Amino acid sequence: MSAKSNDQDGPGGPLIILPGLMCDSRMFAPTLAAFPDSGAIDGFYSGADRIEAMADNALARMPDRCALLGHSMGARVALEVYRKAPERVARLALVDTGIHTPKSGEREGRYALRDLGRTQGMAALVAQWLPPMLGFAGLRNEALMDSLYAMTVSAGLPVFEAQIEALLNRPSVDALLPTIACPTFAMVGRQDQWSPVAQHEAIVAAIPGAQLRVVEGAGHMMPAEAPEAFNQIVREWLSWPPA
Repeated sequence: MSAKSNDQDGPGGPLIILPGLMCDSRMFAPTLAAFPDSGAIDGFYSGADRIEAMADNALARMPDRCALLGHSMGARVALEVYRKAPERVARLALVDTGIHTPKSGEREGRYALRDLGRTQGMAALVAQWLPPMLGFAGLRNEALMDSLYAMTVSAGLPVFEAQIEALLNRPSVDALLPTIACPTFAMVGRQDQWSPVAQHEAIVAAIPGAQLRVVEGAGHMMPAEAPEAFNQIVREWLSWPPA
């Protein structure tokens, strides 16, 4: 969707969500329903293969000012949006993510999934990638697993390939983080194996005044695994006073 149409009165603007790898608004359906003026940037960033281009795609579709929430890769896009246009970000939420540059072995792991998709198709790729992204309870939730599986398979291999190239070439944010001056929350599922709590502790240590919130019993797909707990934290973040 284009979130331009969701502009609203008030200095902070609406809640806008930037989805992560192979994700779209389906991941955030309970949150979009709970916050009627919210919107998500759908369309897998129009196939962009760099974080900077994803940020440009989001900026072209966002309201003039908003509360910006990014999940996983989307949080890295949100940081790039802030770098490019800080005046358009009233507050920032970084969810199930990290701020490090590519780690040893990351390229090989992502390319192994890419090659699996090339040889056996998206269904095989997602069947291997998705289960470690959820906590124990999420893995036992058949309806949730089915919905996430359908969403990520529908992204298609070209989107996956473009997005992993974006992640492998992600820009450093070390100099950016201390300059962030809006209310910022880092949110994470306690059982997130891909982006563990320690990574979010590093985020709040680097951003002045940032707050950490941990959701028990959820993994990397925390907004979909524990939507009520997630929405409660989103409400707290939206009401957090400016610095």
